[in-house]
Amino acid sequence: MQKILILGGGGMIGQKMAQKIVHENTFGAADITLFDRAFPSGNLGLTSITGNIADPATATKLVASKPDYIFQLASIVSGQAEQEFELGWDVNMMSMWYLLNALKDQHDASGGTYRPRVVFTSSIAVFGGPYPDKIGDEFLSAPQTSYGAQKAACELMLSDFSRKGSVDGVSLRLPTICVRPGEANKAASSFFSGIIREPLNGVEAILPVQDTVRHWHASPRSAAGFITHAAMLDTDLLDGRRALNLPGYSCTVEEQIEALRRAAGQRAVDLIKHVPDEAIMAMVGEWPRDFDPQRAIELGFTSEANFDEIIAVYIDEDLER
Repeated sequence: MQKILILGGGGMIGQKMAQKIVHENTFGAADITLFDRAFPSGNLGLTSITGNIADPATATKLVASKPDYIFQLASIVSGQAEQEFELGWDVNMMSMWYLLNALKDQHDASGGTYRPRVVFTSSIAVFGGPYPDKIGDEFLSAPQTSYGAQKAACELMLSDFSRKGSVDGVSLRLPTICVRPGEANKAASSFFSGIIREPLNGVEAILPVQDTVRHWHASPRSAAGFITHAAMLDTDLLDGRRALNLPGYSCTVEEQIEALRRAAGQRAVDLIKHVPDEAIMAMVGEWPRDFDPQRAIELGFTSEANFDEIIAVYIDEDLER
């Protein structure tokens, strides 16, 4: 029986991924453990552990059972990481250091036979401008936010621990995940989901940027698919370059709104109110806009082909009716 550990398992992507694994029997017979600070009601009857990911003792306890697959999704979001500098580094970077060292200890204690697959959800925030029209797989990582720097640091650590043989890791640079269900979080990118989710639920939404802003998106369904696909990937195909840019769809906010109009009509669009926010506009201005992720596509990663499909995923899976 495969042992699976999902760190950040109480979050939106962690829950989507757990549901996918259970419903699709992705790993066959599996012992699945979720870890997070808290959990929503109804967690599929899986083992759920609460605690502090930034506590060094936490990682040691969680990997004592030698899980075969570890999915490290736990982090605080971009806006909070920028506002709470020390907390961002403690949660987003040091927790990875503790995890990898705990896994190295297990690897060493096993005489080198234990080498789990570790899949880390990184972010396109590892990039900074100036950008080409499309970011290819050769573009350098030069983050310009604390969140991006923390994700980039984790990518490097995972790559080095993999090179030394204690883990077999893959870092996934997720697009902005949209449309996220539930309430808005503290991510600076939260409005990309909000301007779709709220109007579809009959609620006013605030748009803090110009509608000319372009960004890179994928749905929660695609995110769960990326992660499970990475778990099964032959990492020899990565040639030591263990961080992947992922497929997504590039569009402007105006194009998002047009897709909303097609899905729900003008009444929904009328619920979007433009209220400029200088801080968010400054952050968004530094973000990547479009990608050419050929490596990931060749490795079998897939996502939506247009924003209409992204909205359809939300309506199908998460819209409250």
